[in-house]
Amino acid sequence: MQNVIQTAVLTAATLLTGLSAGLYYGFACAVMPGLRRCGDRTFVEAMQRINTAILNGWFMLLFAGSLVLTAAAAVLRLTLGTGPVEVAPLVWTLAALLLYVAVLGITMGVNVPLNNRLEAGGLPHEEDELAALRGHFENSWVRWNLIRAVCNTASFACLALALRVPGS
Repeated sequence: MQNVIQTAVLTAATLLTGLSAGLYYGFACAVMPGLRRCGDRTFVEAMQRINTAILNGWFMLLFAGSLVLTAAAAVLRLTLGTGPVEVAPLVWTLAALLLYVAVLGITMGVNVPLNNRLEAGGLPHEEDELAALRGHFENSWVRWNLIRAVCNTASFACLALALRVPGS
């Protein structure tokens, strides 16, 4: 029974982390390149609306659920694992947890403050003010989103490997 619980938690962590990685990947390869082609007013307004819309229960389920379930999978492996074959899934799960903590650090330390600064800038009427607001946001946000997408994808890969290793 304990193996079923471990596998279920690890599977759920893998699913949520994969969905989260896909979200950041979608921004990296479609949303932001599409918005890059827009004028300043459209870019600023669209990002302000996206940043408001994403604060919903479904996103929070991914954002917090990935952390909670990955940590729970590691704790279950530590407390219920019994033999040397159990070490490999634990190592992959701990690696996934560290990578996902990096995702949270990037999000809370860089992307959210940039989002907040963009929101605080409002929607200026002057073109030069719009360009400045966008300029303080876009390149940094895009760069750090790509880094968190890579970290999140690596976390997902580690969890997938933890599921595949004997003893999982």
